[in-house]
Formats: sequence, C-alpha cells, structure tokens
Amino acid sequence: MSIKTLLPKSILFCFFQLTFIISFAQKPKVNNQFNHQDTLRGSIGAGRMKWNIMHYEITVQPDIQSKTIAGKNTISFKDSGVKLMQIDLQQPMLIDSINDHQQSYSFKREGNVYWVNMSNNLSTLNNPQTKSITIFFHGKPKEALRPPWDGGWIWKKDINGNPWISVACQGLGASVWYPCKDTQADEPDSGCKLNIIVPDSLTAIGNGRLKNVKKINNGLSMYSWEVKSPINNYTIVPYIGKYKHFSEIYNGLNGDLNMDYWVLDYNLEKAKHQFKDAPRMIKAFEYWFGPFPFYEDGYKLVEAPFLGMEHQSAIAYGNDFENGYLGTDLSGTGWGLKWDFIIVHESGHEWFANNITSADIADMWVHEGFTNYSEVLFTEFYYGKTAANTYNKGLRDRIGNDNPIIARYGVNKEGSGDMYYKGCNLIHTIRQIINDDEKFRAILIGLNKTFYHSIVTSADVENFISKESGINFSSIFNEYLRTIKIPILEYYFSKNNFYYRWTNTVSNFKMPLKYTFGDSKTESWLNATNAWKSIKQKTPFSIATGKFIANDNFYINTMEIKKAVLVN
Repeated sequence: MSIKTLLPKSILFCFFQLTFIISFAQKPKVNNQFNHQDTLRGSIGAGRMKWNIMHYEITVQPDIQSKTIAGKNTISFKDSGVKLMQIDLQQPMLIDSINDHQQSYSFKREGNVYWVNMSNNLSTLNNPQTKSITIFFHGKPKEALRPPWDGGWIWKKDINGNPWISVACQGLGASVWYPCKDTQADEPDSGCKLNIIVPDSLTAIGNGRLKNVKKINNGLSMYSWEVKSPINNYTIVPYIGKYKHFSEIYNGLNGDLNMDYWVLDYNLEKAKHQFKDAPRMIKAFEYWFGPFPFYEDGYKLVEAPFLGMEHQSAIAYGNDFENGYLGTDLSGTGWGLKWDFIIVHESGHEWFANNITSADIADMWVHEGFTNYSEVLFTEFYYGKTAANTYNKGLRDRIGNDNPIIARYGVNKEGSGDMYYKGCNLIHTIRQIINDDEKFRAILIGLNKTFYHSIVTSADVENFISKESGINFSSIFNEYLRTIKIPILEYYFSKNNFYYRWTNTVSNFKMPLKYTFGDSKTESWLNATNAWKSIKQKTPFSIATGKFIANDNFYINTMEIKKAVLVN
C-alpha cells in the first residue's frame, strides 16, 4: 500500500496545506558564530545519549508534481534508559506522529530538532533493550540548487522528459528529508531498508541489494532495497528514473563481488564501455586498502542527476561517461585523463568515509584526504610511481591554505576544502618519511582492518599511523591539519658548512627531509628541527655542489636566507 493510505486523513489534509505552514529557519552563520541549533546538530547532547541506532526502515513516496514527499521511518535502537530523545528533521519537513506497537509518543519541535518524550521508558543503562518506534513524516524537502555542493532533493527530467530524481545531502544532512539521529557518530549497526514508492513506469534504486518489487494500488510499485552493513545517514538515498541494468561478477579478495550498474536507458552502451574502470578500481584499491568493505551488500554505480557522491553500495555517477573530471584533469598533468574521476574518487570513499567514518565532520579529512590520495594510488597501480608523483604534485596548485583542515568540533562544521588536496599531500609526505612502500601499504590495509565498519576521530587515525610506522608524526599532523602553515626549510652555506632549520611551524616541529646537493643523483636525509643544524664537508662548497634541492614529493617550501659563500 502507499504511504498516503497509511496516514490519517487529518495528516493528509495538513500535507496538502503545506504551503501555508510558516517555518523559522536557522539564522545564517556570520564570522563562524554558531548557535544552539548548530550545537544540537553537531554534538552528542543529552537527547542523543542512552540510545544506539540498530536499524532504519525508511519508506518514502515522492509526489513529482508538487515536489513533496510522505513517508515513515521505523527506527530500531538499543535503549539504555533514554527519557528525552532528539530526532532531527529539518524545516519545513514535518513529523506527523510517533508510535510503537503499544503507544504513541508526544513530541515538540525546536527548530530542526524534535524532542520525543520517552518518560515511560523502563530501560536502564544496566538493562538495555532493543526497541523500535515508527515516525510518520511529510513535507516539501529543500530542493538542491547546485548538487552535490548545495544539497537536497533533485527533481530533474532526462533528455526524453522523464522524471529523474535523487537526493544529495552530505554536510546538509539526511534530516533534510527523513527523521533520524543525524550524526556520523551513530550509524545503524544492522544497516537499513529503503522502500521507494514510484509510478509503474519508473524504476527506483536504493542502497544494497534489491529484495522485492511489489505492485500496489493506483499504478504504483514499491521497490525495497536492503543494506546489511552499518551505513552513514547521508549516504542512504533513492534514485528514480527510466533505468536500465547490467552487471558482472568480480573475483576479489573476499570471493565473488556483485557489481551492478544502473543507467538511463539511452546511455546503456556508453556505460558498458565507460564502466570498465569499475573493476580496474576494485583491483587497485583491494591491493592498496584491503578487501572491498561491503561484499555482503555488493558494489553499485547509479547514474545520477548530479556529478557524484559516495552513497554506500550505490555510488552516484554523473561524469558524462568521460575520463577525467567532466573531461578535465584536476592535476593539470594529463594523468587524470587516463581514468574516470568519479568512478575512482567516489568509489575510494567506500574504504574512507563508508568503511572508516569520522564521528565529527570536523575530521572529514579522514574521508577526503585519503580518498584524494586514492587517485594517486590508482595512477601508480596502472601507470607507475613517476606518474603518480607527478599527479600528486599537480594537485598542489589547488591548495588554498585559507583555514585549517580540522574545524571546530561539536557544531557540525567542516574544515577547509584543503582537506582534499592538502590532505592528499600530507599523506604523500608521510609516505616519503616512512620510506618503505610495503610498510606504508600495510598501514593503509591495517587502517581498514582495524577500523572496519567503525567510527573514528582524526586522533585515532593519527595515532595508528604513528604507532604502526614507529615514527612520531604528532607535530607533522598538527602542522598540516590544525594550522595553515606550510613548513619552510631555511638554509644557508658558509664555506664548508650547510646550515638548516624548519620555520613557519608549530613548536617542537620535527620532520626529516630527503635532499640532494648540486648535480648529485644520490639523495641523503636531513633530520631537521626548529633548531639550527649543520652539515660539514671536508672541502668548501663549490658552485657545482652549493645548490640545495629538496625532494619534491615533500609538501614544503624552502628559502635560502643568506648568500652562499662559494669558492671556484
């Protein structure tokens, strides 16, 4: 049956009177000033404690003409005695009712939060129980103006005039369209089920595996998709359109991996050619990161009415079936035109973002820095290390150093966009310092194994890398992640001596550096700190030898601060 048949008539009347509802949106942030709504959204306050999400079952029916939706979400949770539950649903979306099998629950709204009265709850911290509540909701969700960056629901038409609909809500949050515990810190441990009700002429696609297609009243069908693994809220999305399907089996590290592809009917042949990069991606990333994290749910590419997004087990693809990023190379080196950017980058997020997820979006560099570096590793796997180094260096032109990569915690605030390219170059620099590619690869695999299907902080990742490498990277992480400073190696020559130190750094900064002098092909190491050190030669530096060249795989700057004293 449709959602509308599940809703009381009084609720349906409210649904069609939606345009008369006055809502009060959050005040815009000015100069990074945050308000109470930001804290409610970005922190684990009292209303998010004492209950742990186990499973979502979301049912949604869009009305294409009015751009409205109606639905319900059954939330199963481990209850440890919650009394006042925070449910997130952004204005102008509305909750109609909340109940379980035995009773209804009262609730009140505060901005983008609903407070649900659970005062009759008998569970305690020492006696947690698994419970469920069903939340009925409706409304006209925010429409995306420039997805995926300005997110919301996307109501488009394909070139034949057929409806083509989806959602992109990273950052904005899943609560832009369905009621949930809208934080990355608590994923449904047992996954989710997404039921999408659409006209019979259209196909609906969701995350995970298709479990059922059921004909219901009035020329409608309900497509039911199921994910078994934990899943981040913002990656749960529907895709609706005139889709065609093809598939293949990839024999991977954990056996047979189902790889499914859904594209608009008229793009089927283009996709069969372009999507050859998908198994190439799996091969490369299983080498670098370990097994694909979601064999149980499969891998899927879905053509989307926007550029792309890392929707778990249902990657959004909108790259026009071209190599590069919409036909361009973000590195400016030419290597980025050898492969499809969206297939490689968004799929890389299956390991970093979907498998390993940051608890606070302030630590989003864990998603974007490593995934940006996955592009470098893909390039290296197929085209060699020189190509990969060149690609990585080319990305530096896109670094702005405007704000620190890690933002303020607890207020739903992302850091600088430098989390992509600067994060990538930080990882590449760390790789040079480790100076052992097998150990570095083992660390990447170890991250995905140790934090398999886990929620992490930046500190978790930083400490893991330091421990597994045997190198204390703390000052290096602080420098690149928490400041906008780029280390400068100051140096000068004086007769037989070469003097050097790090400046423009955090205190007690330590970072070794590979270098050469003059025309030498042999690299050596400087164990540089903030204190002046020197290298002494038996003979004075000459014009031929008196030229310092830092290895350009390190993301640093150099500065000669005193004219060299050279002899002929």
